[in-house]
Amino acid sequence: MNEPIWSPCKKICLVDPAQTICVGCFRTMDELGRWTLMTRDERLAVKAELPAREQAYRTSRKA
Repeated sequence: MNEPIWSPCKKICLVDPAQTICVGCFRTMDELGRWTLMTRDERLAVKAELPAREQAYRTSRKA
């Protein structure tokens, strides 16, 4: 039986065109397109980066 694929999707799909990143889950366009093709380890590596991406995005919006 296949293990379900974890996703950070929050059903708030909005891409910031200047940064080409989804401001709901903070994945890049490439990651969004390849998500189901990535290995578990690749997805976990992206997962580890998401909090920093969100913080950087929010900080850049305040400037």
